[in-house]
Amino acid sequence: MVAECRKHHSNDPKCSELSWKCTPQAVETYGCWGAEAKETLLRLATRLAIPMRCTKSKATASIYSRLSLTLCGGFCKLVHLARSTPPSFIVEGLEYFDNDVRHCFALSTAVDTTNSAWKQAQLSLSRGGLGLCRLSEHSSACYIASLSMADMCSESNRHLLNAINQFNEHVSNEETVTLEPIRETPCCQKVLSNKLEDSLFAQLFSKSSLSDGARLLSVSSPHAAAWLSTAPSPGLNLQLEPSEFQAAIQWWLGVDISGSQGATCPHCPAHSLDPLGHHALTFKHGGDVVIRHNRLWDVFAESSDVLAANWMMGRPAAFDFTVTSPLTSSNLPEASVTAGSAAFAAEERKHKANDSKCAELGWVCIPIAVETYGCRGTEAKWALSQLASCLAARQNCPKSAAIYQRLSMTLVRANVRAILSRAISDAGC
Repeated sequence: MVAECRKHHSNDPKCSELSWKCTPQAVETYGCWGAEAKETLLRLATRLAIPMRCTKSKATASIYSRLSLTLCGGFCKLVHLARSTPPSFIVEGLEYFDNDVRHCFALSTAVDTTNSAWKQAQLSLSRGGLGLCRLSEHSSACYIASLSMADMCSESNRHLLNAINQFNEHVSNEETVTLEPIRETPCCQKVLSNKLEDSLFAQLFSKSSLSDGARLLSVSSPHAAAWLSTAPSPGLNLQLEPSEFQAAIQWWLGVDISGSQGATCPHCPAHSLDPLGHHALTFKHGGDVVIRHNRLWDVFAESSDVLAANWMMGRPAAFDFTVTSPLTSSNLPEASVTAGSAAFAAEERKHKANDSKCAELGWVCIPIAVETYGCRGTEAKWALSQLASCLAARQNCPKSAAIYQRLSMTLVRANVRAILSRAISDAGC
């Protein structure tokens, strides 16, 4: 309350000149909220309850939990704690924090993840996760790296030895660390955390079905998760509606997205809706596949119009965009063991169909093959890299923002709309 009064005293005159209303949002270090902050959060909870598909009280709890974690126990603060404190002293508290993160995630996204899906969410974006790493498992890496960089690795430091043992419990035998190497050569935290993530990914992959294995390999390919790092912007058509974002998270993590048990496709009732949404993304009935192709082509054509006429040694390029699924019966056996195999096969099909025609016209056939989860074929990677470099220089922006994020967001949005259109139709809405 005192903090709110101070803010009013300092800001009310300025706000009144601009016809603004000063609404201070004050919170104490222990999580007590001021009266005006509570009023604002309650109004926000009322607005979010409908898109979150929950009651007002649950929406309120979600907002309080997320803000409390951010302000009073944010990830960066706890990483600093983990780097300076022996893991055995804080592991129990970090486990509580990890559980709170999962609870807040479930409340804010209205997605009830399975254990395997939550483990995937703990991976970084480059490995197909959501970047919600489990700090209680990474605390040993934080502590080891901190002492290693500070040249404080001693055989008499039992806390360091315990941290090394804890770290080695979570990695494969080939990735274990010992005292001598980290004492001679400083080891950074990123290297150790990457070992933990590699071990977690290998664990998930080894226990997955063929379909889930193909999904994991595809979502962990370069730039497949670019949509998750895209800043929402309705003006640039880079946004997802709440229901679309919820569906996208479920689909990305392999959570059952088929709706009610035994649900069938409204466009072809003979086919049931599968948990991974494969049917909705591959069957052409309903026009979703064509719409997705056209949306992706519009984004790509807008970016490549300058280079297409003079692509390779003065020869124009004939780009042929195609989206394929690693879960089809013909792609699945290879896609479950080799990342990008479905996209590679699609490229070969395009070359067989178009090379002779393009040669007659003096064109270069460049197939842009993309899997439904975002993995790209060899030629697509090269072509998009060339385009991204050109656009980044011209627009003075990072390569990822130049084209990867737009294509990724367009692909995911078209996919979830196809999935949702069948789920809503099946529910009779």
